[in-house]
Amino acid sequence: MIIGILILGFVGLWTFKKFNYSTHFSVGQKVDSLNGVFVYYNGGIDNVKDRNTTSEGYNLGLKYQCVEFVKRYYYENLNHKMPNSYGNAKDFFDNSLTDGQKNTQRDLTQYSNPSKARPKVDDLLIFSGTTFNKYGHVAIISEVTENKIEIIQQNPGPFGPSRESFRLEKKGKWEISNDRILGWLRKK
Repeated sequence: MIIGILILGFVGLWTFKKFNYSTHFSVGQKVDSLNGVFVYYNGGIDNVKDRNTTSEGYNLGLKYQCVEFVKRYYYENLNHKMPNSYGNAKDFFDNSLTDGQKNTQRDLTQYSNPSKARPKVDDLLIFSGTTFNKYGHVAIISEVTENKIEIIQQNPGPFGPSRESFRLEKKGKWEISNDRILGWLRKK
């Protein structure tokens, strides 16, 4: 009985993460944009279409995943190519680095949460993985005010918003209030 319930739970979770249950959007539909770079709807978190590459073959990532959006944004808007063009969202953050060090895999400066450096617009915000999403998440900071940041994201889940806000506090260091936020990366 317990094994049957566990199997049904696993199949249900897999199905929810894989397929689109929203009646408001279809996979690949434009849902938002930042500086002319579009956010596309992905349906279930684990839904994968094709790999997106540039005309010269630079890997942007799997279509409609969070990594694909941030890499496409950095490529199109900031003219930035990452030396390591592969990896899951949480892998963008290198735990071996200290606050303010260069992340050579991404050719960006890395800041920890909390950090001596205040987050800025266009920084990449990196989230750790969870039980239901072991790959983590990455988004772009689209607005910074005195006490909050706003992010824009692709693939937050079938019913998640493309924009989300988090509290920003200065407690000796700048801290974004969310236990999953590992830190942020910045092009200098």
